[in-house]
Amino acid sequence: MNFQSRIKGIILVIIGAMLWGISGTVAQYLFEEKGVSPEWLVVIRLLVSGVILLLYVFIKGKQNIWEVWRTKHDSLNLIFFSVLGMLGVQYTYFAAIKYGNAATATILQYSSPIIITCYLAIRTKKVPSLKEIIAIGLAMLGTFFIITKGNIHSISISKLALFWGIASAFAAAFYTLQPRSLLKKWGAVLVVGWGMLIGGIAFSFIQQPWNCTGEWSITSILAVIFVVLFGTLIAFTCFLESLKYIKPTESSVLSSAEPLSAALLSVLWLHEQLGIMQWLGTVCIIITIIMLSRVKK
Repeated sequence: MNFQSRIKGIILVIIGAMLWGISGTVAQYLFEEKGVSPEWLVVIRLLVSGVILLLYVFIKGKQNIWEVWRTKHDSLNLIFFSVLGMLGVQYTYFAAIKYGNAATATILQYSSPIIITCYLAIRTKKVPSLKEIIAIGLAMLGTFFIITKGNIHSISISKLALFWGIASAFAAAFYTLQPRSLLKKWGAVLVVGWGMLIGGIAFSFIQQPWNCTGEWSITSILAVIFVVLFGTLIAFTCFLESLKYIKPTESSVLSSAEPLSAALLSVLWLHEQLGIMQWLGTVCIIITIIMLSRVKK
């Protein structure tokens, strides 16, 4: 693969990761400044993105969007992924932003590789390698710095923000591990499209999409469009396209731009205060992502 293709892949994954990070900060703006509820934003994001992705697959015509429902096994797996994985990771992440901020929510969610590593070690009955143990230790240290600012006697974020942030990491781990067979068989776009649509439909019984809250203006509408279009569809497409040009491990490393962009934008735009220890914690977790993505399969 030539140099230009690699550069294209690197640019695509960085754009995707930054859009994910920025969308978290835009969501925080909607919650804090415009009074929009996380529940409503989640249901709209899932329904709209799911419909658009499935329409894309349908129009492209290379796959029958209904084939995934042919077997009971695939159908049940898809429902579990949609409700516990897709809906779970979306809601817990937005709830963590509501009760904390986009920076800490994104960083805490990115501790999911620790959960994945520990789960796989238990399942395969193999002790993690030295590199994995060091990475886990770094991530735990980073999380400690973020939630305490280095002071063991205090927590610098609310208990609800901590709860939802950790829940988001577990949901992200499930989201990563559970649909592997579905992704291999049906492809990411179709599985994620159905996952978003089903997750959105399921959540509609709790939060009706037509019951919107908050202060509505041009900036509110533009912010919602950004979260749905740029922070979901375009970011997802950029990440998938990058895999054509660079290795998945490289994409994983470069996607660490997401927590960094969320942290920087929260500070610059929403004037969040992150201390030296919290920045140090952020760096620890980014190093963890890089180390775990380079561990042999």
